[in-house]
Amino acid sequence: MHPPDAPFRGQSILVTGAGGCIGREICRQVMRLAPARLVLFDLSEAALYEALRGLCALPQAGEVEIVPVIGSVTDGDAVLHTLRAQEVGIVLHAAAYKHVPLVEANPRAGLQTNTLGTLTVARKSREAGVARFVLISTDKAVRPESVLGVSKFLAECAVLDLASRPGTTVFSAVRFGNVYGSSGSVVPLFLDQIAQGGPVTVTDPDATRYFMSVEQAVSLVLWAAAIARGGEVFVLDMGVPVSIGDLARRLIAAAAPKGVDIGIRVTGLRPGEKKHEALCQPGSALPTEVPGIWQARDPLPSQIEIAAALRDLARAVCGDDALLQSVLTRWRTSPDPVVLSASGAAG
Repeated sequence: MHPPDAPFRGQSILVTGAGGCIGREICRQVMRLAPARLVLFDLSEAALYEALRGLCALPQAGEVEIVPVIGSVTDGDAVLHTLRAQEVGIVLHAAAYKHVPLVEANPRAGLQTNTLGTLTVARKSREAGVARFVLISTDKAVRPESVLGVSKFLAECAVLDLASRPGTTVFSAVRFGNVYGSSGSVVPLFLDQIAQGGPVTVTDPDATRYFMSVEQAVSLVLWAAAIARGGEVFVLDMGVPVSIGDLARRLIAAAAPKGVDIGIRVTGLRPGEKKHEALCQPGSALPTEVPGIWQARDPLPSQIEIAAALRDLARAVCGDDALLQSVLTRWRTSPDPVVLSASGAAG
């Protein structure tokens, strides 16, 4: 089901991480919804150039003002200046580090960008009077075991905490499973290995993942922006998860050259990787008015805990390695969370 164009028509829309796979697809789909202006915000000049080049080739290019901005989501002054100068009404926040092993090896960068960068963009959006803000999160935020999962879980907490406070900005989040064809996705990796004659490397053949197309993923983002009332986490009904072993065998059957026997080599799960992922905690999903889109009502830490975690994180990324590990240990253990309370202050 295509998202409605009414919430986007005539709006100035900013997409962070616009040069990434998800960001580029968001921009392409937004262009069809008749916005007045599309602001592409990305730290990578090369990625931004490629995104801009692709958008300028679309039929709608002459009808939408496209504004490329090189900047970091952790630079609050640059974010606020861009939001105000471009009169942004909707922020779709896709900027993130997302590869589990790389973020596991670089926890400071992952937490600084994924958590504190999200907090910066969300706070500046509220300050600039942005009408709607959507965070793109991941199923790895559910009972997180990796640095990536912790970084996204705390990003969700920060955004939903802001949603609970007085203000005009409608904050929400969406959780993705694995997106076919995105950078680092297992599908293009398997296809490359098959094309080279194998073997196909599988971390654990019994591990399962939810998969979605990039078009489905972006449709979920746009629907979230359209229907959110504030404080929701939306997920897509993706049916049953797929085992990595089955996926590898299907791709080999479909893509292997005739007469070539492609083997499978099991490498073992890497640090931070789960055997099974979940889009929400058991029993927490509620239907929305849009068929196939659900709201995850997972319990959250208290506002006091969120505030403390974000304060500790801000100190930790400045060089306090012991505190950084303490934050990770605290949220990796997945203690029984308490429901978001009305006490405390996170900013």
